[in-house]
Amino acid sequence: MRERIDALTQNLARTIVGKNEAIRLVLVALLGDGHALLEDVPGVGKTLLAKSLARSIDGKFQRLQCTPDLLPTDITGTNIWNPKSGEFSFLPGPIFANVLLADEINRATPRTQSALLEVMEEHQVTVDGVSRAVPTPFFVIATQNPIEYQGTFPLPEAQMDRFMLSLSLGYPSEADELQMLQSQANGVKVSDLQPCITLAEIVQLRQLCSQVRLETSLQQYILELVRATRQDEEITLGVSPRGTVSLQRATQALAFLLGRDYAIPDDIKFLVPHVLSHRIIPRAGRSTRTVVERLLRSVPIP
Repeated sequence: MRERIDALTQNLARTIVGKNEAIRLVLVALLGDGHALLEDVPGVGKTLLAKSLARSIDGKFQRLQCTPDLLPTDITGTNIWNPKSGEFSFLPGPIFANVLLADEINRATPRTQSALLEVMEEHQVTVDGVSRAVPTPFFVIATQNPIEYQGTFPLPEAQMDRFMLSLSLGYPSEADELQMLQSQANGVKVSDLQPCITLAEIVQLRQLCSQVRLETSLQQYILELVRATRQDEEITLGVSPRGTVSLQRATQALAFLLGRDYAIPDDIKFLVPHVLSHRIIPRAGRSTRTVVERLLRSVPIP
């Protein structure tokens, strides 16, 4: 499967120039059976990344543009009366996809945001008492603008906790942006990408990632980091047990992407800011990233 992973990474790099770390983190979330939250300014390639990923894995892509007037049924689907058959038939919503882009998720109302809670955890949607499974694999990439807060509804802790990791693409370097301008006329488009891995192989890769060896000392390291967030005086809300499991799964996926069947402490240290930062609430005046970095320095490395 090594060739498949390399082909997938290279395929994404053809459209997302100079963002190898962001590509790796998104693949960690995908292979770790999680979801990714992109907190970034508009125009840096978040939608392009999601569409390129769906194209590369030959999966169904759906985009959900979140606005205050969006209803839960606009996401999940609803039952429609069919006068010919004399009964209701289910009209699936955009949630029935392999890759779902929830663009500007914090512009949807809390009622609409809650429509994603069940499906992100249990991979099923319940409408009028009937549960329906979404396609496998199912992967959500949500975006929110960290600058513009007018007309937004902050994601509740339960929603944030369902994202395996958060990341930021950031602005490209001067050299990468110049390359983007020079290749604009004949650059690679999403429609030019060819699928390089199947959905069945993604499921197989997830199973292989779960078999990556994590020594007991590393599991203890994860526990100490998580428990430190619950006991720190500068944190009002620590990491949940779901976050503990997410950090372990992300560590296994990262080690697998790097070509190892075992994890090392550096894997955990690299992932902690992305997996834990969005799950904790620091006290007023404290920066989340600063608190997490301090905890990393304070917990002994095995």
